[in-house]
Amino acid sequence: MLADTHIAKAGFRLPEPLVAALTQADLILHAGDITSAAVLRELERHAPVHAVAGNNDDPELCRSLPERTIVEAAGYRVGVVHGHGAKGTTFERAQAAFAVAEVDCVVFGHSHQPRIERLGGRLYLNSGSPTQRRREPLWSYAWLRADAELTAEVVRFGRGH
Repeated sequence: MLADTHIAKAGFRLPEPLVAALTQADLILHAGDITSAAVLRELERHAPVHAVAGNNDDPELCRSLPERTIVEAAGYRVGVVHGHGAKGTTFERAQAAFAVAEVDCVVFGHSHQPRIERLGGRLYLNSGSPTQRRREPLWSYAWLRADAELTAEVVRFGRGH
């Protein structure tokens, strides 16, 4: 799971730690701010991709991607949303996006701040960003594992990538 890749410049590549992880993924969830369709094509080389539009995505992506979606995987329902908006925090907007939907997990982005939280029987997951860490000390992406229960892990990496 990833979000906030913000890759728009030609020739800019995904970080090697992320690419290595993508080769192990069964499914890729991208919670918006992909910025360019070329990034989606690159992700699709590794596994099926489910993505939503973010507030920094180009107009073509915004037309082709939903603002939110529900992905069914391994018997679980995962809501995916970017989390941008005018009222509340990113986390509050992610909660509100699926307030009445039956989902087991809500995956979101926008803040660039990794977060894993269980609340009200749901797992909430923000992977942070693999390319723009902002206030975070390291870049990051996340694993969402669907076994007997849904579990999440944020993977952080530094400049040595």
